[in-house]
Amino acid sequence: MIGQKIRELREENDFLLRQLAAKLDIDTAQLSKMERGERFFKKEEIIEISRILKADKQELLTIWLADKIYKTIKDEEYVFSALKLVEQKLQ
Repeated sequence: MIGQKIRELREENDFLLRQLAAKLDIDTAQLSKMERGERFFKKEEIIEISRILKADKQELLTIWLADKIYKTIKDEEYVFSALKLVEQKLQ
């Protein structure tokens, strides 16, 4: 989810993969893997990307967090029950 969104924003802003990677001070291959969902973005990287690409920080952080949650729980048997408990806890 977040990787695809970053790729879309990067392309909309006419940034090459290597240009954004250089601004983030990470390897181009690493950013490519992150965009494909093979590696996780760090929260700090999402914040920096929102600044560089002039994107909505809250939207990107929301997608990033949803992606982290999804990848953590997607294969668990009691996902929906657990999510209901978490929702109750957060309210």
